[in-house]
Amino acid sequence: EIIRLTQEKREAYRAGYTVLAAVDSSVGGKTAIDLKAGKNLAGVFHQPSLVICDTTTLNTLSPETFSDGCAEVIKYGVINDIDFFEYLEKNDIKENIDFVIESCVTNKAKIVSVDEFDKGIRQLLNLGHTIGHAIEICSSLTITHGQAVSIGMMIATKIAITLDLCPEEDLSRIKIVLEKIGLPTKTDFTAKELASVATADKNRAGDKINLILPHGIGNCKPVKINVNELENIIEKGL
Repeated sequence: EIIRLTQEKREAYRAGYTVLAAVDSSVGGKTAIDLKAGKNLAGVFHQPSLVICDTTTLNTLSPETFSDGCAEVIKYGVINDIDFFEYLEKNDIKENIDFVIESCVTNKAKIVSVDEFDKGIRQLLNLGHTIGHAIEICSSLTITHGQAVSIGMMIATKIAITLDLCPEEDLSRIKIVLEKIGLPTKTDFTAKELASVATADKNRAGDKINLILPHGIGNCKPVKINVNELENIIEKGL
């Protein structure tokens, strides 16, 4: 349930709760820590009793940090909500921040309510993340999470196009929306460098690894890739 707070209630909650102005990680109950082998490899599921999205806190962020968070916003449009993606094509995120946050939180809450423990549809939320995490680690975290996810989404889309899963014109649409908010869309890391790190991603199971690939904007699906084919697959997206 999403409730809009009055200014009076907002101030009261500020006094007693940690404010989470987030569209993604604050919702869903997934808590994890990074290990030397990779990101988010150890953790538990623990659902919050309350999430407060105080949009005024976003005014304290630098433009770079704000755009970083917008990678997750754009992700929701790509994975399963073409109407929201088209809205982002036509409208400024910051100027419509209440609607944007509500849309993202509602979307994630629906997904998590169906698949709390990440065994099925929740895996769609990993779009751009498997390769994105590899980019973060290869850069020694000098490339931020949002920047890496942005690049990861572009690579995943290019892979999908080469596999005849996704219309080629969708790549330019995604690129325009990402670059409009100031996010990068390419990397200098090689397929070999990225694959060597991505094989330790949490989405690996045995000799298979799940990549979330667009079958068109608003329609993503998991595709199982043999680990020994991952380098060649990533190469298709670079």
